[in-house]
Parts: sequence; structure tokens; C-alpha cells
Amino acid sequence: MTAALTFTAPPPGLAPHVDFSLAPIDGADGLFALRAVADEALRLYLVDPSTVLGEYAPTLSDAQVDDLALRSPDDALVLVVAHPSADGVSVNLLAPVVVNRTTGAAAQVILEDQDYPVRAPLG
Repeated sequence: MTAALTFTAPPPGLAPHVDFSLAPIDGADGLFALRAVADEALRLYLVDPSTVLGEYAPTLSDAQVDDLALRSPDDALVLVVAHPSADGVSVNLLAPVVVNRTTGAAAQVILEDQDYPVRAPLG
């Protein structure tokens, strides 16, 4: 199942794109490809942190919640950007991608006053 997402602002490094598709990767539970609608070659991999991390409970600011029109915590799908490298895969826990499950509105947010790493290695 592919979902259409519209970012409230272009994700860092992906301007001017705001319209994306999010599709699960077959055979990889919790792994998704985020592709720009206008340029499908432009792709990021996102991971559902609940499938690879034990404890990850980011707190969004009131402004971030309002920006995405989240009415309850269940409205939010939180994903993290994966960074493959020669040393393995790491994920950015400080700047998750948050999606409103109902509307498809999305944003890559920077968590305020939370001590999460930008590159957390996956075991």
C-alpha cells in the first residue's frame, strides 16, 4: 500500500519537493521508501523505529502538533531516516518524519530539548 504525503515544508535537502509517496519495502518489515512525486529518483529510506529500537518516545512541541493538525497521539506515524554506510546503517532519532495518518500531512521535525542522536547505529 502506497500513501501520498504532502510535507508542510520541503524536507531538508529535498527542496523544492513537498509531494511524496511512501511505500513499504517488500520483505523488510518497518522499512519504507519515500519518493518525490515529481522526481522518483529522489528517494529516502525511512524506518518505523518500533521495529528496530526498544525505547523511542519523542515528544513533539505544541507548534509541531498544530502544524500537522494532530488530534491525538494515535494520529501520528513516526518514522526515522535511515543512513546506510560502509559501517552499517544508522538512523536519525533527533529529526523524525511525522505523518498525520488521517490527512497525509507530513513534516521532518527537530525535537526540542531531547537528547537523541542524529546517527544512532542499528545493531
